[in-house]
Amino acid sequence: MEFKDYYTIMGVARDATQDEIKRAYRQLARKYHPDVSKDPAAEARFKELGEANAVLKDIEKRAAYDRLGANWQAGQDFRPPPDWNAGFEFSGNGANGKGAEDFSDFFESLYGRGFAGGGREQAAFHSRGEDRHAQVMIDLADAYSGASRIITLGTPEVDANGRVKMRSHQLNVTIPRGVRAGQHIRLAGQGAPGIGQGKAGDLYLEVAFNPHAHFRVEQRDVFLDLPLAPWEAALGTTLDVPTPNLTVNLKIPPNSKSGGKLRLKGKGIPGNTPGDLYVVLQVVLPTAESDADKVFYAGMAEQFNSFKPRSRLGA
Repeated sequence: MEFKDYYTIMGVARDATQDEIKRAYRQLARKYHPDVSKDPAAEARFKELGEANAVLKDIEKRAAYDRLGANWQAGQDFRPPPDWNAGFEFSGNGANGKGAEDFSDFFESLYGRGFAGGGREQAAFHSRGEDRHAQVMIDLADAYSGASRIITLGTPEVDANGRVKMRSHQLNVTIPRGVRAGQHIRLAGQGAPGIGQGKAGDLYLEVAFNPHAHFRVEQRDVFLDLPLAPWEAALGTTLDVPTPNLTVNLKIPPNSKSGGKLRLKGKGIPGNTPGDLYVVLQVVLPTAESDADKVFYAGMAEQFNSFKPRSRLGA
């Protein structure tokens, strides 16, 4: 995917104030409006300006865009990482307003999948504060046992000079046992302050799991790839196998095959109906590096000469 440099499109510096961005857009929008400009590319340019302005005029979208763009290099395809917005606090009013269907794939990949942005106008003097949202990354083990964690969130703000800055603040959060990816932890009164005597909004933390070296998660089910030596798979054995919170003694049946699954009922993420842990068997072959290894494999070929691994491929 092509990275779009919204600052270049708008003709402003990366540290431009919000007022400078507003002025630049007004000037360029008048210049390239299809009803005014005779430039054959005016309509496309006007649309591109609208997309850039939709991001840069909004301090939350702009801060998120700046975070992503910092890791982009010219000539590279742009692929935002799945956890790009972790620890980023934003408002919950939706990023896709009227006309969002006209935005580019680049814009939609950033803001069309759950990232919300944009302030809302308060209708009354006494008004409840906005709810705020953030994604937090936790360890899989925290979902098994519950935990208390101090998390740091970044919130974009406009400073006295009109520039967007990130303000960091810390929260002590209780991770409930059995929480799943995608669930929300509600922190009452931790959102935006109210207006007048209005109460503060709430903060909703969307849970996501840190990548694990061994386990992967689907809903409440947990999967572990278990390497086996060929003789362990062929003869069967009993092994100590890790789970996210303990080690279990697992019997491997004889003649097990790669890709086979052993289900440990109720050993997934806890809950009223706990998930299961699936051990996926992976037979790993030792390499034939020495002469003795090669002689051994040649003996296997002779011993199992009736074994036809490709018999299902036909003639």
